Amino acid sequence: MAVNRPRVTIVIPFYNDPYVTEAVDSALAQTYSNTEIIVVDDGSTQHADKLRQYDGRVHYLGKSNGGTASALNHGFRHASGDYIAWLSSDDRFYPEKIERQLAGMERCGAWISHTGFDQIDAGGKLTSLAVMPPSNDKWQFYRAFQNSNPVNGCTVMMSKSLYGHIGAFDESLPFTHDLDYWFRVLLAGIPFPLVAETLSAYRWHDSMGTLRSRDAVEREAKQTFAKYAKRWQIFTAKLGMAQSAVGGTS
Repeated sequence: MAVNRPRVTIVIPFYNDPYVTEAVDSALAQTYSNTEIIVVDDGSTQHADKLRQYDGRVHYLGKSNGGTASALNHGFRHASGDYIAWLSSDDRFYPEKIERQLAGMERCGAWISHTGFDQIDAGGKLTSLAVMPPSNDKWQFYRAFQNSNPVNGCTVMMSKSLYGHIGAFDESLPFTHDLDYWFRVLLAGIPFPLVAETLSAYRWHDSMGTLRSRDAVEREAKQTFAKYAKRWQIFTAKLGMAQSAVGGTS
């Protein structure tokens, strides 16, 4: 029966990151066996030698530097899995991450899902436990998108067919390609359920792009929210009308 289970590709975009071996080790330690691991080296000049120890166990793809979105697209296009999970090179998956998230998706027939996560520091020490995004209730989840990104990219798993349907990550967005993608998924009417389990460790450290480029991140986020504001308002208004109609008949 195991051979008939879907294949899951884990894509790890990598650029000059000393934590990459922790990410790869966590991908290799998955309890779900039908996996493929792709490390996309986005033009690194440091730490790539750390990946030699994984020859024969992971697929290594090199490319010129183009940013995280381009690295994700490169890995997703080469993925042979039925599903794809994104793991940043400074984060970790817990051993049952793929197995439990896939099971949750199969139960509800989801094309994409996200989960909760723990937060760790530079040394790997737990700093926040069980950070859980808004629940599957559409009002809590959708309302969060008015001014924030409630989905941590490294908790996301999606079907390869969804990536084909929605298209590539926007490579012109160095920081908010994930937020942009979630808007595109939701506006296409595709459910984005939460598998309410803590299945990853998200590392918060001084070298991360979110901190090093805080001002640029904030500017780009404002532009991304503005880009979708009108469509999002119309979309959520329709959802509100639908809920009101249902409520009125009860």
